[in-house]
Amino acid sequence: MAVDYATLKKGGFMRQKQKNYFSLRLRVVGGNVTAKQLAKIAMVSEQYGKGYVHLTSRQSVEIPFIKLEQIDEVKNALAQGDVEPGVCGPRVRTITACQGAAICPSGCIDTYTLAKKLDERYFARELPHKFKFGITGCQNNCLKAEENDVGIKGGIRVKWIPDSCIGCGVCVKACRSGAIAMEEGKIKVDQDRCNFCGRCTKACPADAYEETHGYIVSFGGLFGNSISTGETVIPLIEDEDALFRVCDAAIQFFEENANAGERLKFTIDRIGWEKFKTVIKEAYEG
Repeated sequence: MAVDYATLKKGGFMRQKQKNYFSLRLRVVGGNVTAKQLAKIAMVSEQYGKGYVHLTSRQSVEIPFIKLEQIDEVKNALAQGDVEPGVCGPRVRTITACQGAAICPSGCIDTYTLAKKLDERYFARELPHKFKFGITGCQNNCLKAEENDVGIKGGIRVKWIPDSCIGCGVCVKACRSGAIAMEEGKIKVDQDRCNFCGRCTKACPADAYEETHGYIVSFGGLFGNSISTGETVIPLIEDEDALFRVCDAAIQFFEENANAGERLKFTIDRIGWEKFKTVIKEAYEG
């Protein structure tokens, strides 16, 4: 009986160099795995693999040395622990995320909640080539957002509140981009130099800043055989619906224009960045 390797790979079973063995990539969203899932993954790796798992560079878990004839058994066993196979090949891959504002003091957005929404919206969508999302909570950029086809970074737009300010200058010291200065006892914010890191408002002891949380989105990042830093089209997207419209537009542009085996960056290069930027801006404006 012929083995449909393409279908197996699509479902997360990647051929190993050892004949009739597969490394199974699991579906992980935003880097979070529950204790129940961990227990089941451990059991399956002991019973069907070689007693260990591999943690991938994109926050997934792989179980090596799954035998061809035991694939269905493995899938059924994993399902009992709420564990699903992941995907490989030309489709939307695992949505990666740092811990974000729910855990990290530096976080500007709830990265895991956003990762779940993106996963529900796009995971495993068929495309001309693989497509990666990465979400990082702030300018510390732990998830290296710009390495992804679409990278999302949390940010905060700030507005100084004079009546609340006590003139301590802590925000001036906290700002790493030189966007804040103290002039004659008053704070001056240079919005052109602000990178939306939020360090000023997080450091402020007097709550003297209004905060608008949002998303800095980059497009066309790569980190593999070719390396390229994703580019930002809109400085800060402050509305989640607008964020999804922009992500929809990027994927649609890729689906309609990409050649098979071509990543988003090269599609944009070929079609033209100005045309791509027009598509994104139109989506942003609704």
